[in-house]
Amino acid sequence: MDPRALETLRAVRTQGGVTAAADVLHLTPSAVSQQVAVLQREVGVALTERVGRGLRLTPAGEALADAALDVAVALERAQAACDGFLAAPRGTVRVSAFASAAQVLLPGLLGRAPDGIDIECADEDVAQADFVGLTDRIDIVVAHRPDGAGSWGDRVRVVPLLREPLDVAVPAGHRLAGQTSVHPADLAGEAWISVREGFPVSTVLAAVAAASGSEPRIVHRINDFHVAASLVAAGHGVSLLPRHSHGSGDDVRLLPLTGVRAGRRIDALLRPDRAERLVVRSVLGELRALAAEIDRQGSRTSFPPG
Repeated sequence: MDPRALETLRAVRTQGGVTAAADVLHLTPSAVSQQVAVLQREVGVALTERVGRGLRLTPAGEALADAALDVAVALERAQAACDGFLAAPRGTVRVSAFASAAQVLLPGLLGRAPDGIDIECADEDVAQADFVGLTDRIDIVVAHRPDGAGSWGDRVRVVPLLREPLDVAVPAGHRLAGQTSVHPADLAGEAWISVREGFPVSTVLAAVAAASGSEPRIVHRINDFHVAASLVAAGHGVSLLPRHSHGSGDDVRLLPLTGVRAGRRIDALLRPDRAERLVVRSVLGELRALAAEIDRQGSRTSFPPG
């Protein structure tokens, strides 16, 4: 079997269809369909089936996609074994991060790039469910999920980087501004500035609301913490902001929550085959070391806004 055709089948699964797979593989949809058809003729069983206007893998297709991952890992491991005899691995590693993590991690990571390795950076702030799909075109994806969220699944390797608490942001003149902490019940009836549905902070707000016994009154949905902090400062609502990357000034007070665990986990996601590459492993090691330094500094670190 052609490893490229196996890679194409995997992309159809992870990206959810032919068109999306073609986009990440830099092929035409017709070329993707042709490669899958060749595989199908070779194995002698149907690998895909129509669902409405789309396409999904059959059980046989799912099984072959799983086996294709094993093949890809074995090939990358073999290449890494050879690369280990080089004086130093050379190559390009693509890294993405959501906005606030990108501002604090990427500049430092670029400054620690190992000799012979080029790091290409991108900011990718997507819904939580879409982070795994980014690993088809990005070597290391820095993603976030709320405390208590399920795993990222068994199709990616997950390297925990750090945890960042989420605090309640209120204007300096707010009735709660003088407190050292707040309980969800203290926030009943407040106007909330939240992120869009599907993003990790919105899940935490739902947990806060459940602990308070009342639905949150969301008046604005803003994903940029810069903007959210500005609206809070101007008295247009309260918000949940990351403690170290909130971007607020003296006109906003951050209050830790009691009675509910509020925070986000920041992880590095990698496809298992790409995780075998020496250049990727080298950059991942630098990223882990950088995150560990930030984690040790804790609340003493003033992160850029995001």
